Amino acid sequence: MNIKRILISGVVIWIVSVIFGWLTCGWLFNWVYTLPPNIWKDPAVMVSAGNIIGANLTGLVIAIIFALVYALLYKGIPGEGAKKGMTYGLLVWLIGALSGIASMPFYMTIATTVVVYWIISHLVLNLINGAIVGAIYKVE
Repeated sequence: MNIKRILISGVVIWIVSVIFGWLTCGWLFNWVYTLPPNIWKDPAVMVSAGNIIGANLTGLVIAIIFALVYALLYKGIPGEGAKKGMTYGLLVWLIGALSGIASMPFYMTIATTVVVYWIISHLVLNLINGAIVGAIYKVE
């Protein structure tokens, strides 16, 4: 297992995820968060120092875990390079995001549009992150 490449992949994935989130949730598609019901915290609370630090540390840890699990499953994932990583990203999306997010409207008061947006955006982000880890991570 190449720990250095796992950490590099994790940091790059985290940076790309932050930029992706800012571009999509914070700008291009931020209108979905105005749909009723409004269940979101006050914007001042969300951008407070504690939330920003907590969200970024959590995001970094999750990105490193994403790369670590890729390394653990490396031999069992078909393909090579970025394509191998995208296959992994699709599998993570199927098992994690799709199965977790798709059921939200059944037990939460949340706009269905938000759920559809999250499902699609998580698919795109998992494919991008998979391509990144696939391109960076190599077994030595």
